[in-house]
Amino acid sequence: MAAKTEEIELQLLLEALYQQYHYDFRGYSMASVKRRVAQALVQFKCPSISALQEKLLHDPGLVPHLVAYLTVQVSEMFRDPSYYRALRENVIPHLKTYPSLKVWVAGCSAGEELYSLAILFREEGLESRTIFYATDINADALKKAELGIYDLDRVALFTDNHRKSGGKSSLSDYYTAAYGGVKFDKTLRERTVFSDHSLVSDSVFAEVHLVTCRNVLIYFNRELQDRAIGLFEDALVRRGFMGLGLKESMHFSAHTDSFTPFVLDQRIYQKKG
Repeated sequence: MAAKTEEIELQLLLEALYQQYHYDFRGYSMASVKRRVAQALVQFKCPSISALQEKLLHDPGLVPHLVAYLTVQVSEMFRDPSYYRALRENVIPHLKTYPSLKVWVAGCSAGEELYSLAILFREEGLESRTIFYATDINADALKKAELGIYDLDRVALFTDNHRKSGGKSSLSDYYTAAYGGVKFDKTLRERTVFSDHSLVSDSVFAEVHLVTCRNVLIYFNRELQDRAIGLFEDALVRRGFMGLGLKESMHFSAHTDSFTPFVLDQRIYQKKG
């Protein structure tokens, strides 16, 4: 009975968030949402999900904080170095044939993936002809992405990942360190458009040659996963590329026939021509 009550409360909370503030988490994986809401209850000192719902409805200032809880912010630079090595060795040679490029980093979180791609494209001589679109629904995450500041204690991992990805320079060439943090060179984001965009409710905004959306779809249910991949398909040029997380797959998607596995073990797909 308690579990059923909690399920009803959770559905009502998500409906309130959507009806009042237009943030739609109703298609997210409920297992993930439950974990995140449980953490939010502790943080906001609410004895129940219903109490959190009431607080949310009467305090708009709570919304960005709850959204931050519900949008998982876990990333690192050059996360899964083998993915970036596959981009460098297999996808970049194709992208070099285009006179100009557009890259969409969907669900960019605090920007680690964006800076990874910007560095990779600079090392491969493509940065000057590329526009990056970095999108997320989490306003706080977007601000962090625009600042490009990360804790110093994360840099050793970033540096190791960069090396394993086939980096052609030292990662330290791209940042300055001070006061326990590192700030990445602002020139890395000069060609980036940061924007609020929801894979749940928004439409395609540009035609792109590469879309990378890693470790986001695992938090969506099947219907929402299909919607997101449909957006990527619509956004991509013919024979454009899509990169997903290593735990994500096109296998059960309604859009499977629109893509060809390109580097399958790294979840890189190419849109059919």
